Amino acid sequence: MTASKKPSVSFEFFPPKSFPATFGLWNSLQALVPVQPRFVSVTYGAHGSSRGLTLEVSETISKQLGIDVAAHLTCIGATRAEAIEIADSYLDAGIRQVVALRGDARPDDDGRVLTKDGFAHSVDFVSALERRGFEEIWVGAYPELHPESRYEGADIEWLKRKMDAGATGAITQFFFDHEVFLRFRDDCVAAGITIPIVPGVLPIDKWDNARKFALKCGASVPPELDREFAMAKRNGVESILSVVVATDICAALMEEGVDRFHFYTLNRPRPTLDVCVALGLWPEDIAPRTSPESSALDLPPSIAC
Repeated sequence: MTASKKPSVSFEFFPPKSFPATFGLWNSLQALVPVQPRFVSVTYGAHGSSRGLTLEVSETISKQLGIDVAAHLTCIGATRAEAIEIADSYLDAGIRQVVALRGDARPDDDGRVLTKDGFAHSVDFVSALERRGFEEIWVGAYPELHPESRYEGADIEWLKRKMDAGATGAITQFFFDHEVFLRFRDDCVAAGITIPIVPGVLPIDKWDNARKFALKCGASVPPELDREFAMAKRNGVESILSVVVATDICAALMEEGVDRFHFYTLNRPRPTLDVCVALGLWPEDIAPRTSPESSALDLPPSIAC
């Protein structure tokens, strides 16, 4: 693999929670379709709060745009029977890929994340989904210590267990230093993990939001990024720096043999689109369909970062 070979990509979106946000999501999809993603993923809300919307949006994308969809499915906040019922509804809708996660509790759950008669953790959940016949089962991976991990190496042990249970691929939490991913990849190989591990990339829309999100998720923030974004904001070039940061991460990983990326779009296509163009992924015979003045870009996000 060389940096001259174009990588494949996938994009993540969240279900809209308002009528205007629905148009924003559709415009975002239309803007990024020409990049020809391998699939798009559609998330759940905390505690499985948007499961109905996830199915509806996933089915619509699959049928209307003809794109493979990997719908998120979490086991938190549901009994085993309920989780499997939702999984079967995906299969009935023609969705053959799923991103299987334990899921996050709602902020008011006071740490109680398990449901009576539910799956205790994602390993058992993956095993159950594998038996349902999904073609691809993606799981989460954490290059840096997950906030709930008790010791170094725990995340790799859990990923190995999920692979053994039937996971066919992993998508990582985002990171701001490409060396973080490379060390994690090497550690996974040493642990006998053989499934594809796709780096998750967050093209930064607003640095303040991205920084808060990173700290919440356990992703380290290099001090130099704080300084660079503070200067970029003062000079009115924050969006340019955002593209440079994400593009540099991807380019450095491509030099090390990485040939797939998963972009967390936050339903805002401009940053992701700019990074894809910078990486040479945009078809040469098609002009980009969005611009900074596009109305789709000015819609408020339906969920907080």
